[in-house]
Amino acid sequence: MGDLAGNDIGWAIRKRRYQEKPGMKYSKTADLLCELGRYGQKTGAGWYDYKPGKRDAIPSALVVEMIEKHRKDLGITPRKISDEEIVQRLVYALVNEGAHIVEEGIASRASDIDMVYLTGYGFPIHRGGPMQYADTVGLFNVVQSMKRFAQNPLDDAKFWQPAPLLARLVAEGKSFNG
Repeated sequence: MGDLAGNDIGWAIRKRRYQEKPGMKYSKTADLLCELGRYGQKTGAGWYDYKPGKRDAIPSALVVEMIEKHRKDLGITPRKISDEEIVQRLVYALVNEGAHIVEEGIASRASDIDMVYLTGYGFPIHRGGPMQYADTVGLFNVVQSMKRFAQNPLDDAKFWQPAPLLARLVAEGKSFNG
């Protein structure tokens, strides 16, 4: 998606954000990509390589090398990440932000968040949206996973801090939708 939209767009946003929040923790991998001038399809190179006039994504040995070097420079040992953990990290981040949005009054209820994701972003309809999915998994379990992610020294503990509404619902043994 970054290659399609233009990696330099996200880079410009990150540069502004770093000025506003210099202590923010983030992966600099995408910045390194942009520093190489790999802005995406428009330049013929991004996370993937592209042939002129074609949109077929061709894996890039240069990008793989860049990632491996960056990881080595940081002293990070690669690990196998399960499909379950990938889903949890992606969906629980949506759930936590959704809880902030409801608590701030931007959305009236959790089901409003779900409707946006179901109708606007293609969240799997059989899951009912991220907030309903969290209710199905159990909010206690969601928070336990978030706490586990926060304990990883390479992760951003502050990012995984449960929203006050989420923490309150867990403490009261409640769910978003009931």
